[in-house]
Amino acid sequence: MSSSSASSASSSSKKQTLFITSLIILWYSSNIGVLLLNKYLLSNYGFRFPIFLTMCHMSACAILSYLSIVFFKIVPLQAVKSSPQLLKIATLSIVFCGSVVGGNISLRYLPVSFNQAVGATTPFFTAVFAYLMTFKREAWVTYAALVPVVAGVIIASGGEPGFHLYGFIMCISATAARAFKSVLQGILLSSEGEKLNSMNLLLYMSPIAVLVLLPAALIMEPNVLEATLSLGRQHKFMWVLLLLNSTMAYSANLSNFLVTKHTSALTLQVLGNAKGAVAVVISIFIFRNPVTFVGIAGYTMTVLGVVAYGEAKRRFR
Repeated sequence: MSSSSASSASSSSKKQTLFITSLIILWYSSNIGVLLLNKYLLSNYGFRFPIFLTMCHMSACAILSYLSIVFFKIVPLQAVKSSPQLLKIATLSIVFCGSVVGGNISLRYLPVSFNQAVGATTPFFTAVFAYLMTFKREAWVTYAALVPVVAGVIIASGGEPGFHLYGFIMCISATAARAFKSVLQGILLSSEGEKLNSMNLLLYMSPIAVLVLLPAALIMEPNVLEATLSLGRQHKFMWVLLLLNSTMAYSANLSNFLVTKHTSALTLQVLGNAKGAVAVVISIFIFRNPVTFVGIAGYTMTVLGVVAYGEAKRRFR
């Protein structure tokens, strides 16, 4: 290979590395940013409307997905080919709504650190639903790795100074719904003719989610519009925070898709595990929520269990 070719290859490799690093930074900052802003708005700022907040997120996802796919052509537009396929997408959308709303409600009552500890049990619920719905069995080593995942959260619950039963129930429900959605998505959109990439799926799910969440917000949060306008008059940055929060929710989905596309599944898994830990550390510094040694030990056990579970799945697939 000539020196010019080697130099060109090295330059291309550096650009690729820089691009992937930028994507990972965007993914981390979007995910952690939306999580912390959700907590700030719902728990510290006085904006106590998790359903309406979720509707704002879904509205932003609907608009920005359309712009990204139709105008900027980040990915090709995939059409919905039949009414049954649309019904499947609607089902996924409703389950997805439930998971996001549940997660946002839990942030009103729980510290971000504990919320993340509970959320780390997603693989446990995914394995349970996969077995119940598809009778898919994993190797015994894979199931054994889930023991510390659950045990860690039980330990963290006992050592959590800010434990709130209702918040915990909503957080567990949101985690289970997220796992159920991933299994359901694999079943409903598994045929070659119905497969949609995550960006196109988000494009079709988001407007359906808005249609579901709008009446839910008006019925369950009847004074939401009046209270939001009042907060907007009191705090001049209210609308900026809502817009930034909603845009970050879409950015988290977009960057997750791009990181998945440009890295391996194993890299994504490792980065995902680390992301939760980073979110916990940052949230403790920002919100100053008290943590105990028992709580940290429980969360650490859960994360290590998730890592072991991913490794077992990779080896015994």
